[in-house]
Amino acid sequence: MGKIGIDIQQWQHKDRLAENLFAEQTFAEPEESIRRHPNQLRNYMLRSKREPEILRQEESVMVVVMAPEATAENVAAVVDSVQAAGGKAFVSRGVSRTIVGLVGDVGDFEALNLGSLAGVLQVMRVSVPFKLVSREHHPARSVIRVGGVPIGPDTMSMIAGPCAVETPEQTLEAALMAKAAGASLLRGGAFKPRTSPYSYQGLGEAGLRILADVRAETGLPVVTEVIDPGSVDMVASYADMLQVGARNMQNFALLQAVGSAGKPVLLKRGFSATIEEWLSAAEYIAQRGNLDIVLCERGIRTFETSTRNTLDISAVPVAQRLSHLPVIVDPSHSGGRRDLVLPLTRAAIAVGADGLIIDVHPQPKVALCDGDQALMNSDLKEIADIVSLLSPLMGRSLTMPIADRAPAPA
Repeated sequence: MGKIGIDIQQWQHKDRLAENLFAEQTFAEPEESIRRHPNQLRNYMLRSKREPEILRQEESVMVVVMAPEATAENVAAVVDSVQAAGGKAFVSRGVSRTIVGLVGDVGDFEALNLGSLAGVLQVMRVSVPFKLVSREHHPARSVIRVGGVPIGPDTMSMIAGPCAVETPEQTLEAALMAKAAGASLLRGGAFKPRTSPYSYQGLGEAGLRILADVRAETGLPVVTEVIDPGSVDMVASYADMLQVGARNMQNFALLQAVGSAGKPVLLKRGFSATIEEWLSAAEYIAQRGNLDIVLCERGIRTFETSTRNTLDISAVPVAQRLSHLPVIVDPSHSGGRRDLVLPLTRAAIAVGADGLIIDVHPQPKVALCDGDQALMNSDLKEIADIVSLLSPLMGRSLTMPIADRAPAPA
């Protein structure tokens, strides 16, 4: 079965491209055009004035593209199979090609194996597979609150702190540095899934206790990673927000467990994940009744070797267009170098990110984890200047730590 690739530029120019691809409803373009432009096919089917039977309140969830040589009997076989499964089929006949729009349960249609029927060129899904996190079903963008701190479309929220909790002193000093730079949430890893089993793996629950102590000292709510379903309850008892890291983005048992934990979740994009896969992972969390999800773009793996990852800056507006969930950016892990954090932070704010998550360490040279990308005190003043200057230009206000906010007027 063909798989839809979601491309924001296709959506922005869908009417023009649809007309180019399917003008006069001849469907004379090569099959490759249909495969490469499924969104235009969807738009044509739903908006065409030439085929009013397609314009129903029910929106097609799949389309079957028939081959040019398909017979009327082939088309009827598709329609009969769909109707037998409890669905509806709407046929649109062109000069040289016929397409069939399907309305009903996608799972039932997938079980029919329609692609194997005679005369079928391709079967494509045209409804989003992530209903709960989609803007099709929740048009307004969401604001997620973590320990009272809002993350959403009108604010710029900075999460900062050490990549890994090493000692109480190091964690507290990093937290105070982060707070002074404008951070309203504290990040810190007590559990560290690493590529090498010989790398620092974190302090475990002892690290969580340190984070809780630092929260009490600074007033900063804690964001920390959980790496397996069995430890979710324990981590949730200390954390204000649970982080699912890039390596675990498709750990479905973990996604379901954090969805049931009753805490906001920060979901990082996997380094080889498409945006559709990322949002589908969020759907696993939402299915358990938890829509307090923040998405984090942290860079993807490409052929480029001069940076740790490649920051997919376009993923921010694409994900915001498709989903109502807030989207933040991790400029530390994406570049992997201290000198790249500041320019990537500027880019993240300018493109419309809802927040940032940044590594901070009082002595990066002796850090046990990711010292090359951690910011020092000398960098943090510039970060503070960037965030305070650029955020208002984007129509956003910088969120302040709860303890530092002025009391509401009586």
